[in-house]
Amino acid sequence: MAYWIKIIYDRETYAIDLDSIGAFSLSSNKKINFWLPDGNIPICIHCQSNPESYKQVFDYIENIQRRSAKIAYWIKFNYDRADYIIDLYKITAFCQDSNSARISFWLPDSGDRIILHPRSDFEAYSKVQQYIENKIGDVLSQKN
Repeated sequence: MAYWIKIIYDRETYAIDLDSIGAFSLSSNKKINFWLPDGNIPICIHCQSNPESYKQVFDYIENIQRRSAKIAYWIKFNYDRADYIIDLYKITAFCQDSNSARISFWLPDSGDRIILHPRSDFEAYSKVQQYIENKIGDVLSQKN
């Protein structure tokens, strides 16, 4: 089901299906970032400069978080001084370092690499690990 919004950003008007977005970043200075599908184009909305669009996207993110208990593939974690809300279903590759147990993946449509370690955020790390195991039917780490 599509969730379309219309926003004005950088003097252009966009019609965006928020259900197609795979990752959102919320910073402490009331800024939301997301990347348009297939375009690597970042959209950065601030609550003061674009309050209506900010509210629409923020409300959508809150709805995702409420549904995330039922939908196992959305996760939220803090990384690099921002909160990320990511749809694991839209991640196409994962990598695990066998020496440090770190799991890395690339944000959909942005190419930004995220690296999770069990000591930095055990809950998010465990959810990613479980997601990978469910998808490939095996654990990602090598057994020596």
